[in-house]
Amino acid sequence: MNFWEYLGTRHEQLLTNAYQHASAVFQCMVVATVIGVLIGVLTYRSEWAGNVATTVTSTILTVPSLAMIGLLIPVVGLGVAPTVVALTLYGLLPIVRNAIVGLRGVDPSLVDAAKGIGMSRAARLFRVELPIAWPPILTGIRVSTQMLMGIAAIAAYASGPGLGNEIFRGIGSLGSKNALNQVLAGTLGIIVLALLFDAAYVLIGRLTIPRGIRV
Repeated sequence: MNFWEYLGTRHEQLLTNAYQHASAVFQCMVVATVIGVLIGVLTYRSEWAGNVATTVTSTILTVPSLAMIGLLIPVVGLGVAPTVVALTLYGLLPIVRNAIVGLRGVDPSLVDAAKGIGMSRAARLFRVELPIAWPPILTGIRVSTQMLMGIAAIAAYASGPGLGNEIFRGIGSLGSKNALNQVLAGTLGIIVLALLFDAAYVLIGRLTIPRGIRV
């Protein structure tokens, strides 16, 4: 059968895989964003601490995804757990780096002015520094999401959810009549999800970043 016939006969399973893929990436990005921004907040004031945070998260990203998941299987088992841990770790670097850069880029005079009117340290952070640093942080989140969309496909190696199962089935049955259709369906599905997520981030940016900061 051709590719379009394959999609017609497998659309329900493909939609299920696509939902699982998107859900895994979204949930891991939420966790990675919280952890990454927290690391940025804790380290941006110190050059040494910021360099350590960036170096550690950079080192994590150099570990091949297949090796990372393979190393996690004996620790957390098969299925969703190694997928969540691996994706969260891989998503940290762009967020941590951009959070540090964004927070360090806040004009000190604005922070001093906020301090002068009696704002507490927490109030200055949440009402002045983080809002101004939000554009680069959002950029880091977008970059992480695009990376994780592709990396999440490897989760099928550990019986994880997502469109990677379609790709692995196709690769495992090379030579069969639907092998190419399976690989193509999984790959195109990931590309479509990545584009949809990126469009959502563009909309979030327009809604949350004041025009003056965007300019």
